[in-house]
Amino acid sequence: MARRPKQEHANHERWLVSYADFITLLFAFFVMLYSHSQMDRSQAERISQAFREAMQEGRLTHVLAKLLKNAPPPKPRSQTPAMLPPAPPDPSGTIELLPSLQELQEKLKTEIHQGKVEVRMERRGLVISLKEASFFPPGGDAIQPQAMPVIESIAVELRRIPNPIRLEGHTDSTPIHNSRFRSNWELSAARGIAMLELFATRFLIPRERMAIAGYADTAPVAPNDNEEGRARNRRVDIVVLNETGTLGEPQAQGGAED
Repeated sequence: MARRPKQEHANHERWLVSYADFITLLFAFFVMLYSHSQMDRSQAERISQAFREAMQEGRLTHVLAKLLKNAPPPKPRSQTPAMLPPAPPDPSGTIELLPSLQELQEKLKTEIHQGKVEVRMERRGLVISLKEASFFPPGGDAIQPQAMPVIESIAVELRRIPNPIRLEGHTDSTPIHNSRFRSNWELSAARGIAMLELFATRFLIPRERMAIAGYADTAPVAPNDNEEGRARNRRVDIVVLNETGTLGEPQAQGGAED
């Protein structure tokens, strides 16, 4: 009687081989991604070539261990823009403003040369004059987006010092009357308010340090009988008050604050 051939038992663990190969390839893939993000192009090319050779010669695990051992440490990420300096602890005090004048003249050298900004020292304090054409649309109070880098440089310096700040709006003598503003008085005040809101909300300058003044065309710096003079008169002056400048400012009375 013929013997039945012995039945071979099915190997239920063969899937482990494919699974191990898949995990190894997946690990190699992530190592490639890591290397590409952390190393320069030449280093990434050397790693890629090593993987190709390892796949052909069947020694992937050995190459992976060697690469991980010899890989240089990751380069530090580029530093984010400098954080705004902390606000001064005493908003009612004043300090010498000459260093701030020199700092802003250096930072805004290009804008000063182009006539967009003027920085000067007066008896009442440091005056940073922003010309309308570079910071506001004609007849409007919306600050132009392209002016933000200049305003940020000014705001960083303002946060370093505790002195009170006055935001003064000025116009030329041409009367304005549109759907938003009935007079140059409203326009000049609105531009000062727009600058205050920007400093307070975006650059975190305390509101109690700032005040608004709208002068319309009553404080010109040039004649209003020609376009060049009128353009100079349309401005917002950021006045950082010194001790002399603060003498005429109202003082909070004891017990009057909410």
